[in-house]
Amino acid sequence: MRTVLVTGPGGAGRTTVAAATALASARGGHRTLLVSADAVPACPAGPDPSEVAERLSCVRVDSAAHFRAELLALQDRASGVLDLLGANRLDGEELTELPGSSELAVLHTLRRAAEGDWAEDGYEVLVVDLPPLTDALALLALPGQLRRYLRRLLPRERQAARALRPVLAQLAGVPMPAQWLYEAAARKDAELAAVQALIEDGATTVRLVAEPGRAADEALSGARTGLALHGLRVDALVATRVLPRHSADPWFADLAARQEKTLDRWRQEWAPATSVRETPHLGREPRTVEDLALLAETCAPDDRTPGHAGDPWWTEDAGDGVIAWCLPLPGAVKEDLELVRRGDELFLTAGPFHRIVRLESALRRCTVTGAALADGVLRVRFTPDPALWPRTQ
Repeated sequence: MRTVLVTGPGGAGRTTVAAATALASARGGHRTLLVSADAVPACPAGPDPSEVAERLSCVRVDSAAHFRAELLALQDRASGVLDLLGANRLDGEELTELPGSSELAVLHTLRRAAEGDWAEDGYEVLVVDLPPLTDALALLALPGQLRRYLRRLLPRERQAARALRPVLAQLAGVPMPAQWLYEAAARKDAELAAVQALIEDGATTVRLVAEPGRAADEALSGARTGLALHGLRVDALVATRVLPRHSADPWFADLAARQEKTLDRWRQEWAPATSVRETPHLGREPRTVEDLALLAETCAPDDRTPGHAGDPWWTEDAGDGVIAWCLPLPGAVKEDLELVRRGDELFLTAGPFHRIVRLESALRRCTVTGAALADGVLRVRFTPDPALWPRTQ
């Protein structure tokens, strides 16, 4: 399944472009599913696919309903512990969603699209309307982060056999985690793994949406670093609300000239790897399928663009036995970079973007002896630790 993840600086018509992209895909002959947490022009709201046009269906993410369902299910599974503690049960009517629940609801919906309830519907293209840029990149990194937390908190290899739990509980003096907890963790890990596989699939690309201007220009420059950090490839940069090049009105002519200057800069920075497309200013907010059709012509997914880049880093021989671990970070600023080694993992921070990388076997037996950023590439120097490397005769 081809997946297009749509995001960009806020207020640029991201949801509209996502809908136009989905409509263009459907008109190109592909069964397409559009997923959004926001109101989509001409699309009904509902947690299950609703047909909008021929070969096009839409799903509206309901984060409040997902939060209630998940918390009530957890309450049911933990009923024994809660009854033992004399806890009062919560009713669904009194539950209001907490901050962060919307991201989990989006991940749940993506899992259903990837291998859940709708996988058998035969969708060929999935278009996902993500939150604004920085939040979207954090959301795309969330499945891997949550899986890491689960492995640390409830490692499977330490799961004791059921028959030994009473004995271990007496020896330790504390109750052992119940079997349902491990089962719930395994179930969540499998669901997160499905979403992570979808995001990291070779047919998954990111589509950026921005209105030409200084604020969007700055946001996109910073986003290049975050995209590279996570190995995400951009299939298109869609410029929205582009004014006609020639106008008799001096004010409109000046604004159009400034837009064109920004577009020229985007073409130089992003092309040819990423196509820069333009959607016209309609003079009104798009509200119907006909309005979306006016924008869909320039929003069709590009099947020629390769998808997720996979692990973007590589290693080089830096001489004298030193190994250089290299990561491309276009647009990164040295002052915004932080690098921490903890055990077998490397914690990377580039401005507002974060990633935790598990080091390959050879690098785990080395110590970090330096790092440098040059020509948009971060190079971390690893020197073999004599105590960990086999001795040569």
